[in-house]
Amino acid sequence: MSNFITSVDRYIFRLVLVPMLGVFLLAASLLLLEKMLRLFEFVSTEGGPINVVFEMLLNLIPEYAGLAIPLGLMLGILFAFRKLAITSELDVMRAVGWSYTRLLRVPYMMTLALMALNFAIVGYLQPKARFAYEEMEFELRSGALGASIKVGEFNTIEDRMALRIEESRDDGRELIGIFARLASNNGQVLSISAREGRFLANREDRNTIILRLTDGTIVHDVPNGTPRVLSFSQHDLPIDLPALERFRDRGEDEREYILPELLEIGWSEEVSAQDRAGSLANFNYRMVEVVMMIMLPLLAVALAVPPKRSTSALGIFLSIVIVVAYHKINQYGEDVAQLGRIDPFLALWGPFAVLFVLIAWMYYRIAFVPGGQPIGALENVYGKLAKRVKKLFGRKKRGGLGATSETEDPVLAA
Repeated sequence: MSNFITSVDRYIFRLVLVPMLGVFLLAASLLLLEKMLRLFEFVSTEGGPINVVFEMLLNLIPEYAGLAIPLGLMLGILFAFRKLAITSELDVMRAVGWSYTRLLRVPYMMTLALMALNFAIVGYLQPKARFAYEEMEFELRSGALGASIKVGEFNTIEDRMALRIEESRDDGRELIGIFARLASNNGQVLSISAREGRFLANREDRNTIILRLTDGTIVHDVPNGTPRVLSFSQHDLPIDLPALERFRDRGEDEREYILPELLEIGWSEEVSAQDRAGSLANFNYRMVEVVMMIMLPLLAVALAVPPKRSTSALGIFLSIVIVVAYHKINQYGEDVAQLGRIDPFLALWGPFAVLFVLIAWMYYRIAFVPGGQPIGALENVYGKLAKRVKKLFGRKKRGGLGATSETEDPVLAA
């Protein structure tokens, strides 16, 4: 008997694991791909290196994992029990004395492990990854990550120099068709044109770089004077690098604090009431997002088992709606609590209590009420709508085939 139990547990583990990993990877990939397009556009506009996009996406993974892990867990369990129900394997297990609670032993082991992982992500990895993302975005805007010179356009440097390059070769090492215009404080202007050039590092002063120009002309324009023209075969033009601002310290946003720091701020009497409310709201938001996972196996089972002789997928749709809607309600509750309009504990744990009671009732109906269906009424409505839609499309299809009446049938007419 122990071997039978072990084999069934392993079987359920495989049924849950495959769709769970698939949903997790799919959800994370879709979220990252949507963000990747915006980051490519942002980085190209700021003139930064392309590899920054992937570093920024790496810092977004903990943010998206906080939602993808619960969603993948719930759908993995739901698909597993749905397969058992549709193939009648669940009826056999129930007939030999296996209750839903016993069948959920392995899924709950997986749930506890994922809860611990999600707690580490939400409590510690997400804040640091968010701060690192903001820091990289700041450095990209300020040029600290290496802004590039745009070819074919006028580039303004330190509000005193305009630089235009016609063509770039050898990955930017060789510049063709260079024009530069420099203005000084006393009104003097230098207009420089050169056939080619290249950027060189200045070992003596790291705040400047050298633009070495070859075969060009310098026009020195002096106020109230005659311009002077000079030709050169090689000329080094120093360019001042913009001063880099220092990025702010971590903690401008409550989401950048780890959990112990949130509690320390929330219980401190030295900070303002608004800061305390914001810290406690964010702390409770993270906790309910993690604790909510303990109810997902019960919700998945309640929505996985369709009515007898039915393969309705309504439960899959409702499960996604419930999880996403609850996530959005928590975000709204956090925002309202941060404004001080409602107690943070009530704003976040109130919806959790409602969802807890709803899921407990749904699981009781499916597990302990003979023939119970927690969404039976919705299944009936869904079934009737599906039949009407199928019937409607069936009529249109038959009408499109050019059906004839009995009197138009040539055999009957003869």
